[in-house]
Amino acid sequence: MATSTRTIPANEDQRLAASRKGDEGAFARLVEPYRSELHAHCYRMLGSVHDAEDALQEAMLRAWRGLGSFEGRSSLRSWLYTIATNTCLNAIAKRPKRVLPVDYSPPTDPHAGPGEPVVESVFVEPYPDEMLGVEDGFAAPDARYEMRESIELAFVAALQNLPPNQRAVLILREVLGFSAKEVADTLDTTTASVNSALQRARVSVEERTPEQSQQATLRALGDEKLKQIVDRYVEAWEKCDVDTVVAMLTEDVSFAMPPLASWFRGREALEIFLAGWPMSGAWDWHAVRTVANGQPALAFYTWDEDEQAYLPFALNVLTLRGEQISDVVAFINRATDATEREAYYRFVDEPTDPERLRATFERFGLPARIER
Repeated sequence: MATSTRTIPANEDQRLAASRKGDEGAFARLVEPYRSELHAHCYRMLGSVHDAEDALQEAMLRAWRGLGSFEGRSSLRSWLYTIATNTCLNAIAKRPKRVLPVDYSPPTDPHAGPGEPVVESVFVEPYPDEMLGVEDGFAAPDARYEMRESIELAFVAALQNLPPNQRAVLILREVLGFSAKEVADTLDTTTASVNSALQRARVSVEERTPEQSQQATLRALGDEKLKQIVDRYVEAWEKCDVDTVVAMLTEDVSFAMPPLASWFRGREALEIFLAGWPMSGAWDWHAVRTVANGQPALAFYTWDEDEQAYLPFALNVLTLRGEQISDVVAFINRATDATEREAYYRFVDEPTDPERLRATFERFGLPARIER
């Protein structure tokens, strides 16, 4: 992105000079103001907080080693985005794309119960946007998507279905508001290629995302109404009141449970599954309200008799359409070592997977246990 004429602030210039002399502290202070937004950028590109952390760390190392090549003709922010974007593109080339279960396999027969897990890391991960300081509003005047809108689950999942270069183009142009020329410089291509890729990416994303973003839906509901909806849903879950939960769902609701590949479509299917398994009364649930991907989320805990406490089980990210819940993605933190399908009928009783626990509870600042 070498075409920007933005000048470097005096304090940034001083830190840049000190960094070039080998002052790691000055470099850390130089890049710190951009770290959160770069992390969110890597997450949009990769669909995984874990992968985003690795990519950002590598990008910062590349920036440190490449300071001598930064001539200040573009802004430091643009230069860092160039490095981060290309680091992500390299990472994408080395691994399968991340998806949600609804993009991985057909819906499951609810009479069959929970299916088997996908052991490989193929599913999109939830994003702790409030913990990581994702800002409200637009990143730039030319941006098309709001910052929080651009980390919503449906949007991030739609991005993962784009070819890598289209993904980078759409994020840089529509989320971050960089010009076509700047994006062309970043990707070492032409503005014509950027514009063509953008048109194709727009069509694909619009086909895979709701007409109204979650941010617009939540604003229309208002805080008080949203609280009433979530409170009612939580109360019904904790009472194993299947009828009330089902009544709160859209007709075409989807319910997914990564790392399981299985997912269910429609009220009738959900009623069968919920009554037969999670809301059968076999488990005692407790939910804590939180936020993930700019959306309402619930951290579900289940009672452990030996520990005499509620312990973490799954982080459920809710998507609303009007006043009803249209999608639930329950990110479960259990291990997938069991080889018998029947073990996943009682997935709650399987051991906790430390990495999944970190991704679903620890990164969100949620308690490790809750006493009665």
